[in-house]
Order: sequence, then structure tokens, then C-alpha cells
Amino acid sequence: PADCAVFQCRGCWTVLGDSLHLCAQEERRLGLLVCFKVTNDVAWEDSLMIGLEGALLGCAYHELSCRSCGSIVGFILYSSSSDLAYLRGFFCFFKDSILCYLLKNQMIIEASKVNFPAVTLKE
Repeated sequence: PADCAVFQCRGCWTVLGDSLHLCAQEERRLGLLVCFKVTNDVAWEDSLMIGLEGALLGCAYHELSCRSCGSIVGFILYSSSSDLAYLRGFFCFFKDSILCYLLKNQMIIEASKVNFPAVTLKE
């Protein structure tokens, strides 16, 4: 509970998820917080997007958006190269697109500045 946080949309502060459902962090390439569950305020389309450049080049994914303001906040990876395979099927939030409300401190801080305890799906 000391490290608990609520993940909010950077655009409108709608609650999208929380650290209790955090199952991985990816820092190197994409800057992600990866969750296995999100709130009903996270929406995604049935249609797939294909990455044409950058870290998601050649990957198929569903974009995640905030239902309240429509901001793109992340993705659900459908298919990928083997190095990103561990992210398939999970809710991946871009750290640059969300804020964290830290329950213990009652502070809002940029997700890119928060260090959560190490969790990983790779093992």
C-alpha cells in the first residue's frame, strides 16, 4: 500500500488504472507501464494498427484511448517481434501519456518520474 498509485490520463485526469494491476515496466525503448487490468474509462478499437516506424515497427496493436477526452494513452500488442512478445495481450500505458496519483503522499506526479518496485513478465 505504501507504493500504491492511481494512473490518470494526462489530458483530463480520468482514472485509467492502478499500480495494484501493474505487472511490468518497460523503460528502454517505449517507456511503458504494463497492466493486466484497467478501468472502464479505457477504450480500444477492434481494428488493428500496424507500426510503421520506431520501436513498434512491424507490430500489430490496438490503440488505447481515454473515453473522456479521446487521448491516446497506450496500446494492446497483438503481434510483435520476439523481444516484445512478453507484452502481448496486456494494457501498455505510455508513461508520457499518464500521470500518477501517489496515495501515500497524496501527490500527482508524471509517470516517467515514478519508480515502482521491480516487476517483470519476462521471467
